[in-house]
Amino acid sequence: QVQLVESGGGLVQPGGSLRLSCAASGRISFINRMGWYRQAPGKEREMVAVIAIGGSISYGDSVRGRFTISRTVEKNMLYLQMNNLNPEDTAVYYCNVVIVPSGVYWGQGTQVTVSS
Repeated sequence: QVQLVESGGGLVQPGGSLRLSCAASGRISFINRMGWYRQAPGKEREMVAVIAIGGSISYGDSVRGRFTISRTVEKNMLYLQMNNLNPEDTAVYYCNVVIVPSGVYWGQGTQVTVSS
């Protein structure tokens, strides 16, 4: 089994910053890709940012230029630095890991609320 534990969510004012962390543990053989997704009330889950094993990175259109994804490979840690947050960023943020050959894993989610 693989466990993903997110941390770092909370309440922040518009224009503020937060840093999310995700710790992966358990039977990790080979991580092919790690990423962050989010789901706002009444909306579908959307990709925020993903980073592949080779280091290539993709961002969702709404966060590009404001959010930065990074990782520490040897510690199986994933991070998301979120700057210039706005109310539209309010959502539950999920860590996602694709492990070969075992499958796709999700964290329990961490709430991010942007409000004045």
